[in-house]
Amino acid sequence: MSPHLPPVSPSVTAQLVAALTPRLRKRLDAGVAKVAGRPVVRDGDIVHIAVDDDTDLELHAPGGVVTSAGAIRCGCLLAPDCLHRAAAASAAPVAEPTDPAVGEPQPTEPQRESPQVSTSVSASAVLPAPAPVTGDDPVPESATPAQCTAAAALHEAAAAVLEAGVEGAGAVLQAELLRAAHTARLGGLPRAAGRAVAVVTALRAARDHDPAHRLGDLTAALRDVLVLAHRLPVATGPELAGLRGTVRRPYTPDGSLRLYGLFAEPVLTTTGYAGTVTWTADAAGRLYTVPDVAPGGAERATGSADRAVRIGDTSLTPRELSRAGLAVSGSTVSPTGRLGAGAGVRAVRAPGVSWHAEPLDRLWSVPVAEQISRALAGDLDAPKAKDTDGTHGTHHTGNTQDTGERTAGGGRDRRDGEGGRDGQDLLFLDVTLIGTVREAAGECLLADCDGLTVRLAAAHDDPALPHRENLRLLALLASARGARLRVIARLTPAPLPRALLLAASRPTDPAAHVDLGLDRLRRADLITERRSDTPATPATPAAPSTPAAPSTPAAPVTPATPGSPVPPDGPRSVPTVHPATDADEAPVHLLRRRVHQAASGGRRVLAFPGSRHSEAALLRRHGLGTAGELLTALHATAAERTRDPFGRLLPADNGRFATAWLGAAVYTEEVDRALCAAAWGTDPPGLTSR
Repeated sequence: MSPHLPPVSPSVTAQLVAALTPRLRKRLDAGVAKVAGRPVVRDGDIVHIAVDDDTDLELHAPGGVVTSAGAIRCGCLLAPDCLHRAAAASAAPVAEPTDPAVGEPQPTEPQRESPQVSTSVSASAVLPAPAPVTGDDPVPESATPAQCTAAAALHEAAAAVLEAGVEGAGAVLQAELLRAAHTARLGGLPRAAGRAVAVVTALRAARDHDPAHRLGDLTAALRDVLVLAHRLPVATGPELAGLRGTVRRPYTPDGSLRLYGLFAEPVLTTTGYAGTVTWTADAAGRLYTVPDVAPGGAERATGSADRAVRIGDTSLTPRELSRAGLAVSGSTVSPTGRLGAGAGVRAVRAPGVSWHAEPLDRLWSVPVAEQISRALAGDLDAPKAKDTDGTHGTHHTGNTQDTGERTAGGGRDRRDGEGGRDGQDLLFLDVTLIGTVREAAGECLLADCDGLTVRLAAAHDDPALPHRENLRLLALLASARGARLRVIARLTPAPLPRALLLAASRPTDPAAHVDLGLDRLRRADLITERRSDTPATPATPAAPSTPAAPSTPAAPVTPATPGSPVPPDGPRSVPTVHPATDADEAPVHLLRRRVHQAASGGRRVLAFPGSRHSEAALLRRHGLGTAGELLTALHATAAERTRDPFGRLLPADNGRFATAWLGAAVYTEEVDRALCAAAWGTDPPGLTSR
């Protein structure tokens, strides 16, 4: 996938690939690699690609998105049914079609003196969709025949991808899944369509060896598509509404608001969208967002922090708004807390407050266990997660969030056809830095939070964003042993207490804060002088110790007296905790590993004889009998092949294997949620029927 090409609508890619002859389809993957490696020249809304000395491709993308097959033009002799057009569409990012917000008037022309982006229009291009489903539409008793047909097509396409694995799921299988996604969207299933697009995006990132690719993202997206396709034909009432999702984001009047800037975070997706989302809160603790997300790359994600965004008749940059306040009259708000910017909205800049002053201080007064329960419960039940009555997204002293600004690009509910965030999995923590721990993706901070050792990881690994660099500087505070910070993080369900660090109070000025994805810390921002009320207690690096099992918190390093400084002559060695060994891990990792292997390598990697019986027996010995049965069934269906009367192998039953894999994937998801709740010391949320 080439980030230099404009996003292409899923229906366009499916149409161009379907027009290829069988001979050209076999050459499509090679054509995609060739087109992705050619130089790209932009001329306004037109993108030029020189395939060779005699062939040029043109992609017409008004509004930044290619919306029709005719917008991709080739100069070769075989055009329009040539390989080049289909290869260009398959090499480009997948567009995420959305409809304009319901009840939100179109914004007026932005001011000319500074570049601005309206907040009332979705980040992706506004594309028409037949019969869009809004939150106000009546809920049908059951799925329509068209929706059942679309769900069956999605299941078949996703099962074919699962059977082939990453290496086998080339451009042809991806196009089939995109065609199924387009059919689902036309049938009124935007949530399933969005997750199918997320599968294609993750497949392309994996095949291109993109450093941002995560196997867990591909597994989650594939699981979501299969879950939705499995449940939609039999769901009714509110459950069907939740599984179906909504295309449009309804904006409703919310009167006058007094908002206080909280923090801002960058958005950078694999689908070609970037920008900034600014978080604010009102006096009651409800969260509101002001997004500025549009097609672009890392440059836009970092530059949009200083790009003015218009709210009513006021313009503020995300960096300014995250530290100031806003008085709004005639406001319009989506169910997820997204502020509208229509012609009737009036807003003026107002003073902000620090995190330690009311009303923001009350966000940190919510017990950690209550915040964890809220975050885990928010993603548990589909119908509840998608209520459109305006109550979902209310964050009274700590309630709300959907982790993906871009709908199909990832985030959870990234599994939805709706974009938007409501803050449900945001954590507001007071922590004491005590050391670092090495993980596969890099080092994490270790922090003590009310006696619980929490891992704080970088929210994004892209080198253009300062997350990782800021984390390394904050690790120097751990050498001071006892540096206290007030932080905002996003929960990551894991067997250990773990969260992604988004913002933190400035070490030298607790009344100020640092947006760790936008601001760059310097050594001058670290504590360099000893506080007068703190004795000079030198920090002694803790000896490496064997950590606890993943279902229990890691053994904390005993902190020194709070407020100890970073020595002027340089930081001491940072206490490091060694990660748990395989023997210390919860045995459910045996099933999770096979689920990920199947998503990556396909059915064939589980068909080989190996240690399947010993792994299933180990799971049963640890009281995980269901996990053992699921693992046995997964291997059995993977190896199951039948022959015809002449002894020839018949095609594998993709449906049976997909069903077995789905059962194992859903089981591991629920166990991970339960282990996460236990690690944070709270009760796990109730399980829902799938």
